[in-house]
Formats: sequence, structure tokens, C-alpha cells
Amino acid sequence: MSYNRNEIMSPEEKFSAIASLREKLEDNFIALGELLSEIKRSKLYRFKGYETFKEFVEGEYQLSGSLASKLAVTFDLYIEDMDVDESSMKEIGFERLQLIKPMVQKADWDVRDEWLKKATETPTNELRSEIKELKKKEKEEDPDLKKVFIDQYLEKMVTWFNCSKSELNFKLALYFQDADLDDMKKLVKERQRIFEQETQTNKE
Repeated sequence: MSYNRNEIMSPEEKFSAIASLREKLEDNFIALGELLSEIKRSKLYRFKGYETFKEFVEGEYQLSGSLASKLAVTFDLYIEDMDVDESSMKEIGFERLQLIKPMVQKADWDVRDEWLKKATETPTNELRSEIKELKKKEKEEDPDLKKVFIDQYLEKMVTWFNCSKSELNFKLALYFQDADLDDMKKLVKERQRIFEQETQTNKE
């Protein structure tokens, strides 16, 4: 079944189309993504009595909320934003498009085209390994300083109290249970501002 996005469909026709397309997801991920994107964006799921998109796809189609969102985002990114033709997308396939998505989303246009070409020519396993190595390299070159700070703090505290991390959480809960939350919030915001300013200065 093919879906013409220029065709005007009633809500019931769209719901029925999703059920049909879902049967062969890999063949129909573009049309399915288009329908899901439109339903999510327009909150059409409320027509069926659901409060959230996740509840709608899981309740009506036994489709996980995360997969439905991936299908919608895939359509939005590659067709709506990048104007990739459908034949190219089908040649790459849904799985490889998901693999390169994190790289494509943050890249300039010329780099995006390189990733699309690479995804077309590279077997899935090789592409997955290459991206995994690239992410590892990026993480080593540009570590998450907040995570580093957290790890250092936790190491210091578990050593001081001579306890496990789960036991440390209990001890911290005891310490903070009677704290003035308004004062704590102000202090945390101020220290976070200083931390982020220092981090930005060090990067520059």
C-alpha cells in the first residue's frame, strides 16, 4: 500500500492506513512515518479518546511509543527537513537511517550528504561499528564535564562514608529531608551558573 501525502484523508482513513502499513513496516516506514508524524503533530489521537500519542499507538496498534516516534522523526528529518527522495530512503532502509540519524541531526548540509552516501554503500554491521567508534572517539575528545563532576563527587562521598552508592543515596536523603528547598534551589542555580560559565571559558 502506498500513501499519497497530497491526498486528503479522513481521520478514520488515516487510522486504517496505519494498521495496513504496520504489517510490513520495513517496506512502508516512509508512509507510516508520514501518517504518524501528522497524527502526533495535530494531536489527532484525541479523536480516538487518547491523551497522549504513546497511549494511542500502543493501545490501537500494539506499536511501541519509541518506535512510533522514531518513524515520525525519520520522516520529519529526511523528507521534510532534508528533502531526500523516497527511493533513496528505501534503498538505505529504516535501520541504517536510524544508525546515522544522530550524526545527521547535528551535521552541516555537506556532511549530511556524506552520511547518506555512506549509509547507501556500507553494510549495516560495518556502518554500526564505524559509528560506534566515532562516538567513542568524540566522547574521549570532548567528555561530558557534568558527568565527570558527578563521578568525582560520588567517588569522594562513597569513600568518605565508606558505603555503596545506593547507601549513599539513603544518607543524602536523611541529610536533606529537613532542608529549606527554596534556599537549596537558589544555591544550586547559582552554583550551576558558575559551573557552566567556567566550563564555557575553559572550552574557549
